[in-house]
Amino acid sequence: MAAELDFSPPEIPEPTFMENVLRYGLFFGAIFQLICVLAIILPVSKSHKTDSDSFEPKNSETVKKPKATAPQISKKPKRETKKKR
Repeated sequence: MAAELDFSPPEIPEPTFMENVLRYGLFFGAIFQLICVLAIILPVSKSHKTDSDSFEPKNSETVKKPKATAPQISKKPKRETKKKR
């Protein structure tokens, strides 16, 4: 009975072109996601020029912002139509 068992490795067919495209596409997608997550987690250093600009005094025109007004509800009178008989 022990002679009947076949312990040879199974035959694995070569991957097709579409299987290769799918495999490498998944690898590319995983690497892209890791880069995006790392970009969110790791702080980005700012350049010296932007730091010096933030300490400069701003003139009053750029500091003042217009006041936000409450949205006005425009009510139009309903159009009265004559009943057709």
